[in-house]
Amino acid sequence: MDSRTVASSTGSGGPPAEPGPEAGGWRAARGEPSLANVFGSVAVARGGSFWRKLVGFLGPGYLVAVGYMDPGNWATSLAGGSRFGYALLSVALISNVMAVVLQALCTRLGVGTGRDLAQACRDAYPAWMSLPLWLLAEVAISATDLAEVIGTAIGLNLLFGIPLQIGVLITAADVFIILALQALGFRWVEAFVVALLGIIAACFAVQIVMADPDWGAVARGFVPTWRIVSDHDMLYLALGIVGATVMPHNLYLHSGLVQTRGYGDSDEARHEAITLSTVDSTIALCLALTINASILILAAATFHKAGRVDVAELDRAHAFLAPLLGSALAPTLFGIALLCCGLNSTLTATLSGQIVMEGFLHLKIAPWLRRLVTRVIAIVPAALVTIWYGERGAGQLLIFSQVVLGLQLPFAVVPLVAITASRAKMGRFVAPRVVTVAAAVIAAIIIVLNIKLVYDVLAA
Repeated sequence: MDSRTVASSTGSGGPPAEPGPEAGGWRAARGEPSLANVFGSVAVARGGSFWRKLVGFLGPGYLVAVGYMDPGNWATSLAGGSRFGYALLSVALISNVMAVVLQALCTRLGVGTGRDLAQACRDAYPAWMSLPLWLLAEVAISATDLAEVIGTAIGLNLLFGIPLQIGVLITAADVFIILALQALGFRWVEAFVVALLGIIAACFAVQIVMADPDWGAVARGFVPTWRIVSDHDMLYLALGIVGATVMPHNLYLHSGLVQTRGYGDSDEARHEAITLSTVDSTIALCLALTINASILILAAATFHKAGRVDVAELDRAHAFLAPLLGSALAPTLFGIALLCCGLNSTLTATLSGQIVMEGFLHLKIAPWLRRLVTRVIAIVPAALVTIWYGERGAGQLLIFSQVVLGLQLPFAVVPLVAITASRAKMGRFVAPRVVTVAAAVIAAIIIVLNIKLVYDVLAA
């Protein structure tokens, strides 16, 4: 079924027919849109004030923001804050700026071409290029899911005393939450995510007040230092933070989610949709930065200040918070926020998995089956590590999963930048030159950091 057919049947509008002159930039014609069952299903205001229209576009950005504060991010932020104090706040800030630029390109790609990033790679490149890109995207989603499995299991353990090994298995049941929400409508999925984000933010706000950090040192932490590159250990954690912040699967996810809005077929409507969707993601990513910075600040103000410079495991952080802050409430809030993060990340990993598999392979399987396959892939290593190495091994695996994401990033970022910079493919929606240059610089920085890390690891 063609995307135009879907748009017509829903009555919501969507990407118009492929224009003749612009079609020459693609190797294949556009197929069925991302997440066809919810394509164009969310109505948006066609008139009125900017703010009234923005309300209809708020939502996808928050689903994307979830990926920037998942349990793997917690591990890297805790490790960075406990070991280096506030110094890596600058990395969190820079990573967030990178995320804003790259997610804006995802919006432009999805709305302007009617393709998500997976479909764009399939339609733009020959099979010998697109298939490896698909495999790497699946690796990134598996690494993301691994972090969610471990983080959720640790959250269950901290709050309810459930053993990690059993908690890892329980996480497979979260597919039913996803199916129930999707059956109610996509706005319910977004509402669930936003509600959990509100709980997470509230939990950290209370803990930060308890920790009473040195706000002067916090401000100085947002200024970059050369030591981040020269110190191998700091670079390792910095790259982990980049991998946990600018997540590969989010690029595929966002370019598909923006198409859930019924923004219309005209160029004017699509230009407006790009603007409003970019505002949505920017606001959501600012919230993500606030939460990520809060985790790092909490670790610096408690663990680093007390001389505990090796706290990377979530369970150890939970145990240390009560004596360091003098309140039994702090570790409970920490556990609640962690569990909410795990549940939220579950939703986004499922949606991105669908987008990647359908986009690259034209292969459609039931969401529950896709979810269980992905979750089993993540459960096996998580279960083995928790059985043999316990909590400490789980914490190290969390950090390693984020470094894997960092190493995979160029294979998602480079195609995104290249495609959105191509006038032949994007037509009137081609990215402005200044945005393309900024995105190219971001891609170069990520690649250089990856090469430096691999060199250091091999040399060691």
